[in-house]
Amino acid sequence: MRKIYGLAVVGLAIASGVTFHIASQARVNQPIPSTSPYSPVRGGHRAGAPTSHSRLPSEEVLVKNKQIDPAMLDCKDVDGSQGVVETCQPSIHPQSTIHNPNLHDSTILLQSTNNVAAGGQDAQTLRQEIPQTEEVERFQRVIQEAIARQMHEKPMGEIMQAIADQFLGTAYKADLLDQSKEETLVVTLKHFDCVLFVESVLAIARGVAVQDYSYQTFVNHIRDQRYENGQMNGYCSRLHYFSAWINDNQKRGTVQNIAGNLGGMPLNKKNLNYMSRHWKTSPQLVRNEANYQCIVEMEAQLDGVNINYIPTNQIRRVYSQLQPGDIVAVATDIAGLDVTHTGLVYRHPDGNMGFIHASPAGRVTISRDLQRYVGHVEHAIGILVARPVDPRQQ
Repeated sequence: MRKIYGLAVVGLAIASGVTFHIASQARVNQPIPSTSPYSPVRGGHRAGAPTSHSRLPSEEVLVKNKQIDPAMLDCKDVDGSQGVVETCQPSIHPQSTIHNPNLHDSTILLQSTNNVAAGGQDAQTLRQEIPQTEEVERFQRVIQEAIARQMHEKPMGEIMQAIADQFLGTAYKADLLDQSKEETLVVTLKHFDCVLFVESVLAIARGVAVQDYSYQTFVNHIRDQRYENGQMNGYCSRLHYFSAWINDNQKRGTVQNIAGNLGGMPLNKKNLNYMSRHWKTSPQLVRNEANYQCIVEMEAQLDGVNINYIPTNQIRRVYSQLQPGDIVAVATDIAGLDVTHTGLVYRHPDGNMGFIHASPAGRVTISRDLQRYVGHVEHAIGILVARPVDPRQQ
């Protein structure tokens, strides 16, 4: 009887411990509110605006607003040896999201919040979900290939192209970054939108160049590249306009804006205000007054930002000055918007300059000729160009 009683006590203790652990984890994983780094303008909510979370304007927004013709979203890469049909549908903002997303266990989330620290200052805290094996293994396979090929000995541009090559065929997913009410740092190599592809390749290449193969370093680089001043501090801290992405990353020595050096001309965009002007098409703004107000303020700060671009018919002229891995963004004539798509320069064995990108057609692919591709994109007027800075030279 004493033995049976002892076993019962042990069982009860184990059960209690498991229950306590689950309850503790439930408390730890509860959503943490995130506040905007901008002070919202007071004066009431816009009439009729519902309350829920949202997404950024996506490709569908331009179709709904009749700013692009759905029939013109597909274009043929006539130089492609396999006759691949490429979709020229633009990805409006640096970060997009999945509609009705079902996050796989390969997606890492870091959640942002503001806490009042000593002295009344705002301090940022991050909550990291433990990355699942599938995602880490995918990263490690890329790193193992980099080590085997001694990529750290290559120029930065060649590292970028070699890393990008490993993601050929990876699925395209729109609207990945806005599926949570709170701003989260989405890190995944399983699928990309156009900017997430550029960010991921750049983040990995920065580590490979200095032989830092840590997964955490990769995650840190993603956060550093995606948010203003490298700090995730709510929805408005994200660099939503890609010209702002380039300028902010140049300020911190991650990339160099070289369109002006290539003979580019001013984009002459008086106001970058596409997001606020089309707030009704973005649940992230419709359903959150603070987000809307801080976006308006953020856009006002972008007034007068110098943006140079290479006109479409002059892109081939600068091929000799481009390097593999240069970051290219397709400039647009759509009012209030700077770019509609982005990717990387791809140097073919014959020396011709192509374009590797996460295409809305459904996958990471290579377009044979950069100028030809841009010429097919509706409303495109040319390209912005930024060159990754080699961290070994800093």
